[in-house]
Amino acid sequence: MFAENFEQIEALMTNLAIAVLFLLIGLAIHDVLKKGDVPKFGRYAVWLVLFLGMAGFLAKGVIQFIIEANLQ
Repeated sequence: MFAENFEQIEALMTNLAIAVLFLLIGLAIHDVLKKGDVPKFGRYAVWLVLFLGMAGFLAKGVIQFIIEANLQ
């Protein structure tokens, strides 16, 4: 029982870690673009893509956790 729950939690934490990685990459890219002569639209486009990636991995982790919890 505990091993099955541990695998679910591990998968959820992996997706959470990937989502945080997307956020950190976004912060780094934003700082680099902010120092250059990049229009605001370019910075917003980078944030949009990275935010969608972050939200996708968070949603995937949560949905996977819920589905696997209901299958047991």
